[in-house]
Amino acid sequence: MKQAGMKRLALVVGIIGFGFGVVGCGGGEGEGPVVPPPPAPAEYADKHMPAGWWTDPKIVEEGRELYIGGKNPDVNCASCHGKDGKPVKAGARDFRNGDRMKLYSDSVWFWRISEGVPNTKMKPWKSKLSEEDRWKIMAFERTFGLAGKGWDATKKEWVPAAEVSGGAAPAAVPAAAPAAAPAAPAGKSGK
Repeated sequence: MKQAGMKRLALVVGIIGFGFGVVGCGGGEGEGPVVPPPPAPAEYADKHMPAGWWTDPKIVEEGRELYIGGKNPDVNCASCHGKDGKPVKAGARDFRNGDRMKLYSDSVWFWRISEGVPNTKMKPWKSKLSEEDRWKIMAFERTFGLAGKGWDATKKEWVPAAEVSGGAAPAAVPAAAPAAAPAAPAGKSGK
């Protein structure tokens, strides 16, 4: 009788333990329930992907090189998040999960890359990467779960990248100074 009771108890404990394991792993994703992140703080709230970068294959490729550690030996996002966006370390965000990632505006995502995530292993990268490089990495990261999409700051949602309105001026390309008009020869008014 005692042996049968112990077997039942072991079965119940096993089932409950498995249930907690599934809940704790978010149903196998390792990230828990899909909930919106907090809004970006004021210093990041108005930062957006530079205009045209969502659809620029050169930017996305430069982001990929940075992401895999090919350009900066101090930075290798893939060492936690995986080369294909599938995490290789516990707790790393799964960039393939479009349902989760679409909850992150470009400002929030950029903020998290820049400042890290408190109480996690996600470090701040703003001291190791320029603002431009952080945007490039983000342009690449979104290809896993939000391929072909871009954040539209006006609509406040992910839309087909070619339809993104607004955006910030590219940080790397300073505005060109207007060309000076040619000087009129001495003694002529130019009319």
